[in-house]
Amino acid sequence: MLRLLPISNRDKDTEILALRHQIAVLERQLNRQRVAFTMGDRAFLAALLHGLPKEVLRRMRLLVRPDTVLRWHRDLVARRHAARSRPHRAGRPRTIRSIRALVLRLAHENPTWGYRRLHGELLVLGGQGGGIHRLRDPAGRRHPTRP
Repeated sequence: MLRLLPISNRDKDTEILALRHQIAVLERQLNRQRVAFTMGDRAFLAALLHGLPKEVLRRMRLLVRPDTVLRWHRDLVARRHAARSRPHRAGRPRTIRSIRALVLRLAHENPTWGYRRLHGELLVLGGQGGGIHRLRDPAGRRHPTRP
């Protein structure tokens, strides 16, 4: 786009005519088949052509209909809005490190205690007690849980 700034109007018009001719050749070779655009191509065309009035779009020689370009722009805006409004981290929040260390220490010091006992001890200490069944020791082994 920036390379077009120092070019004269005559050169720009010549380039536009050459591009239009190339589009006509491509349309003939495709024989009314649809052109497959990547998401990047769609986003670029939608952003580039969005500001133009619909009448100007209809006069332009494009590989797609003007309504398609406008739909691509609506989808682009909707996808951007959806990405911004989506929570950053899905799923259950991580267990706090200090609680994790406490549970692992309790399980290591008291190997006969099962999940229910560890859970009860956390509740006595004032914790929520949830999620201790997902904890692993640093070596990757699960601590034995006994009912």
